[in-house]
Amino acid sequence: MLALGCDHGGFPLMAEVIKYLDEQNIPYKNFGTFSEESVDYPKFAKLVAHGVTSGECEQGILICGTGIGISIAANKIKGIRAALCGDVFSAKATREHNNANILAMGARVTGPGLALEIVKAFLETPFSNDERHIRRINQIED
Repeated sequence: MLALGCDHGGFPLMAEVIKYLDEQNIPYKNFGTFSEESVDYPKFAKLVAHGVTSGECEQGILICGTGIGISIAANKIKGIRAALCGDVFSAKATREHNNANILAMGARVTGPGLALEIVKAFLETPFSNDERHIRRINQIED
């Protein structure tokens, strides 16, 4: 199951992501926000991050205006490796090399068509389990 979260700036793009997930029958839990009314993104980053670290959800997707703030906030939670991606290559690479467990995107910088390609790449790309990547992830966690 995926954990979803966004702020008001990310709400329209999250609606597109949810439509895609529904079409693909991919289960998710939406932690909000649920409108374009102004909210503080750290709250939703924390909810999604805890959804992932608790094991309730396997991965997460976070969206704010740029993706920067919400990814910084999520990465404050131990065990989270949130990656801000604006292209398909980065989405694949962060899964293969970093075993990223949260995808962050910026609704004001990434259009819906590209965003859905990024989501697909993130969700379909497995971690490589290569010894060098495991070593580096361990160094990050230490």
